[in-house]
Amino acid sequence: MTPCFSTVTLLSADLPRQLSACAESGFTQVELWLTQLEEHLAKHGDTALRKVIEETHLQCVSAAYQGGLLLTQGQERREQYQQWQQRLALCQQWGVGTMIIVPDVVDKPTPQDLQRAVVSLKQAAPLAASFGVRLALEFRGSSRWCASIPTACALLADAEDANLGLCLDLFHYYTGCSKFEDLAWLTPANLFMVHAADLSGTPREWAGDADRVLPGDGEFHIAPILQHLRTMAYAGPVSVELMNPQLWSIAPAQVASLAMQSLKRFLEESS
Repeated sequence: MTPCFSTVTLLSADLPRQLSACAESGFTQVELWLTQLEEHLAKHGDTALRKVIEETHLQCVSAAYQGGLLLTQGQERREQYQQWQQRLALCQQWGVGTMIIVPDVVDKPTPQDLQRAVVSLKQAAPLAASFGVRLALEFRGSSRWCASIPTACALLADAEDANLGLCLDLFHYYTGCSKFEDLAWLTPANLFMVHAADLSGTPREWAGDADRVLPGDGEFHIAPILQHLRTMAYAGPVSVELMNPQLWSIAPAQVASLAMQSLKRFLEESS
């Protein structure tokens, strides 16, 4: 397993500065936050960003995230697909091999919605593959229809495409309805990405993304999960992904260094 850093963790910092801080802290892989990437390119172009990536030899292994692909219809679907194809082209341009996709928000899901999601996954997979991009479905703990490992894996199995896999986000794992035994659904073939975060002092029922803290600073039992992943021979990225605004005022180099220290500790414990 390889330590990775999601740029959303330092959302307020300039993107090239973030990447430099990641490289200085020992990261070789990063996950790009698509909105941040789009905004940076629109304002500053790609010169500085490309220079940093070339000088640091960072790999942009994944990008997050795209919604609206699974259940939308009509004009809304056309608009989502237009944005998505533009983002696929961005991923291709920057060598990003995996894009995170998330379930659409619905209040009252139906069995027909699950069927529609499978059809949408079947349609999306070959288009993403034409850009050299895999799709990793991230279940959401608060979702009404794709909130757990078994449901997400069942959707992927029904879609039957090797270009589709799962993103295991430990925050959604712990704040949702997944159980440790559900990890048996995971294989090296269907697990594309792992997001690491923790939670401290906030009831899980109330927890939001802004409550995420560094792995090891909270109450989640992360080491046994990583041990299971190592046992099943998962060798992909484990990315620190936090959306905590309190971190945005701290120097990027300090946050990246702390993130690397926390990941290395857990990866060593699970070895």
